[in-house]
Amino acid sequence: MQMTTFVRKEDVKRNWLLIDAQGQTVGRLASRIAQLLRGKHRPDLTPHVDHGDFVVVINADKVQFSGKKWDEKKYYRHSRFFGSLKEKTARQMMEERPTFILEEAIRGMLPKNRLSRRLMTKVKIYAGPEHPHKAQKPVAYSVNDSK
Repeated sequence: MQMTTFVRKEDVKRNWLLIDAQGQTVGRLASRIAQLLRGKHRPDLTPHVDHGDFVVVINADKVQFSGKKWDEKKYYRHSRFFGSLKEKTARQMMEERPTFILEEAIRGMLPKNRLSRRLMTKVKIYAGPEHPHKAQKPVAYSVNDSK
């Protein structure tokens, strides 16, 4: 058997992690989740292989922003027709789709390539405390004291 420093995708053992987002700052939480999705917390990191963990986030509707970002941060969307640019504040987005803010923050912290689109399928975000992934037995993960 030949020794190699790279991990093959067949040899990856993934864990399920449960993160409670209540009272967490959006940016700090999103950067930590992006690290977990990419596998940067593991000693056998191989950048071009997807071997991060699955992340289940609950209470996404209770995240926090610092400063006045609830009213000053804007989310834009358009349909590529002239004059169709729409904007909503973070407060309006939280009322309409509470999971969107955290999804976009995590997506922005991943690299812009095909691998990141695959990584985004491994994060499951829920607005309330309930989630349908009890069969996978996710382990509670504290974002504050883990570095």
